[in-house]
Amino acid sequence: MLQLISFNSLLKQYDEMAKSGDEYLSAKAKQILAAQAPYPELREGFSDIQLLDKYKDVIKIILQDTFSEVLTQNEIKVASFPYSNVVFNSSKRFQKIVADAGEGFELTIQNLPDQVNYIIACTVILNFYYGYQLDFRRPIFYDIPDANGVIRHYRILYNADFLELFPTEKAKDLSKEDVDLLLENFDDLDLWKEKIPPNSFVCKGFVISNMFDVTAEYSISEIKSGLIANDKRNDDNFIENLKGTFQSLFNLPDIQIGFVTYNASEDQFEKVYGKGIESFILKDKDNEVCMDALCEGSYKKLMTDNAYYAISDVDKYNEMSGGKAPYGALYRQGIKSAILAPIAANGELLGILELVSTTKGQLNSVNANKLNDVMPYIVTAVLRSKAEEENLIDAVIQNECTSIHPSVYWKFQEEAKRFIKDDLLGNQPSFKEIVFKEVYPLYGQIDIKDSSNARNMAIQRDLMIQLSEINHVLSEAWEHNKLFVYEELMFRVNNHIDDVKEVLHTNSEQAIFDFIQEEINPVLTHLKLESPKLKEIVETYEKDIDAGTESYYDHRRNYDESVMEINKRLAMVIDTKQVDAQEMYPHYFERYKTDGVEHNMYIGDSITGERPFNAMYLNNLRLWQLQVMCEMENEYYNFKPELPIQLDVASLILVYNASLSIRFRMDEKQFDVDGTYNARYEVIKKRIDKSFVKGTNERLTQKGKLAIVYSQKKDELEYLRYITFLRSKGYFTSNIEILELEGLQGVAGLKAIRAEILYKKGNASQKSYTYQDLMEELKL
Repeated sequence: MLQLISFNSLLKQYDEMAKSGDEYLSAKAKQILAAQAPYPELREGFSDIQLLDKYKDVIKIILQDTFSEVLTQNEIKVASFPYSNVVFNSSKRFQKIVADAGEGFELTIQNLPDQVNYIIACTVILNFYYGYQLDFRRPIFYDIPDANGVIRHYRILYNADFLELFPTEKAKDLSKEDVDLLLENFDDLDLWKEKIPPNSFVCKGFVISNMFDVTAEYSISEIKSGLIANDKRNDDNFIENLKGTFQSLFNLPDIQIGFVTYNASEDQFEKVYGKGIESFILKDKDNEVCMDALCEGSYKKLMTDNAYYAISDVDKYNEMSGGKAPYGALYRQGIKSAILAPIAANGELLGILELVSTTKGQLNSVNANKLNDVMPYIVTAVLRSKAEEENLIDAVIQNECTSIHPSVYWKFQEEAKRFIKDDLLGNQPSFKEIVFKEVYPLYGQIDIKDSSNARNMAIQRDLMIQLSEINHVLSEAWEHNKLFVYEELMFRVNNHIDDVKEVLHTNSEQAIFDFIQEEINPVLTHLKLESPKLKEIVETYEKDIDAGTESYYDHRRNYDESVMEINKRLAMVIDTKQVDAQEMYPHYFERYKTDGVEHNMYIGDSITGERPFNAMYLNNLRLWQLQVMCEMENEYYNFKPELPIQLDVASLILVYNASLSIRFRMDEKQFDVDGTYNARYEVIKKRIDKSFVKGTNERLTQKGKLAIVYSQKKDELEYLRYITFLRSKGYFTSNIEILELEGLQGVAGLKAIRAEILYKKGNASQKSYTYQDLMEELKL
């Protein structure tokens, strides 16, 4: 739309006023018309905005009634093009507002992109030329910083009485269908330009813009919008934007904001963790008891009355209180005034909003009342955040402790919906058991070899060291004061040492622990009172006693930390690989840590729900499992040198060719095979790692080798094919054994493939090793 600045519509009114019988009005109108008469272009219209400066004095005369000199210091008013930043007359108050914004400030209408600007102009044409009643109005604003740099928001209201609209030869006749099409495609700029081409209409005239300071209302709206947004804790700009909004609301440039949450069970304030979120009450502390963080007066106001607590002069109250909380903490941070606002719902305190300023008196009990309009939104946001956090906690607990695997989650959702429906209909709701029929199981484990022996050896060493140290203390006590009881205790200590030296019996550890707790520790307590020397010796012994176990805990710690690290690293490998495996074909997966890592997988049509199942997906998952087990072994032997105790691992896979059913046991919160026949699978799983090669005393599972247990010839051929393929990929050597296994209780006829794993030190591009080569290499 071609826009021409013209005063014709306004001057027409003066033409009529010049004929008025009112001499004063007539004379004034004639004066204005006489001033304009030498410049016909002011009626005809012009587009060159540089002419505005040329005609500024005449324009001022023409607009004298619309810009009253009496109101110029109060009204915020400009004459301009509609939806444009070209201003050619303004009130003195507007001029001052722009001057305070500083050099370089450019007046720009907010929330009005160029594309939207064109379409809005078209809707004006549809209304005023084509006669359609469209509501195109939307609030528009100027954002202008004041002299202190605080952004003020001004809403613009247009008076369009002095606009005229004329079609050009480019204007088109629009049918109702054309208009309906436009109404359905507001965002299609090309369509709007096709139906209402550029420069197809001329807009002559100007608008009067009246502006109103709506900073408070705008700030409240922005606070509400910001608090509604999701994931505020991880939003880099959330706190900064919120701070700027509070600065606008209070018209104070140096306001800072902070938050603390309230833990009712501990009666303490706790830090909120998130980007940019801080607390001026807690400063560097993670938490603090409320009575320690507040004074008596502030405690009553905030905690009991749930009312604002304003400190207009921090320096004064810090001096009066002798630096006590909360004044001391605020004073040390350079804060001069503050408002502490309780965030409470239904009388329950949720947290504290902290507003602080480095200027004395800026925050006080009077302007604290500005918070009345925003606190309901803050309370709502905190309640929602609290609910989200509880949901997140539940999700973490489910993920880490009682996970329902995503592949079967849909089934639980269906059952939950049915449960809720029954409850709403007044029926007796019950959560039915979840069963998946005709699924194929896969089982694998990487077990820490001889873990029981390693654990027992660690316990033996710790017990012998502790008993030897006790003997040393008792010997010193005997030298100091030859009481027979010391000698008798040493005799019993030596008996315990002899008892655990060769072999650790089942009850040895507990017997020694009870002996130390009940008979040794009381004597040691007494010895600390006997003499300074004995006290020093006893305290040296006690310094090595672990507070958690109340015993010597060095070798056991090394063992426990080694096992935990092994489990963590192995679990990380299979968990990471599982993401890709689920993409291939969804299946149930669970893994758990013992002395090593075990995993169960079930795959079948009933688990996926909709996606059709094919035996190819089972074969693919078996091959994936074989490969991942090798990668877990490689991962372990690469980080083994970092462990406090050098342990070995051995791997096993169980192949089960028949499908079975699994049922979710509600009491145990886990899946288990369903039915007596299928229970045979669980029996094999539990006993297979203890099996021996038939006719020997050789255990099936060996370090450096992967054992694959099966019962049918076709399974043997299938896995030999996989191993041949993975040999070509550098996962196995050519050392492959076919073994028969000794019968287990209730299980007979099992066979195994045992394949030697090829290890790679560092990354896959480096040299390959057998287990023995790798061990020799690691010794270097």
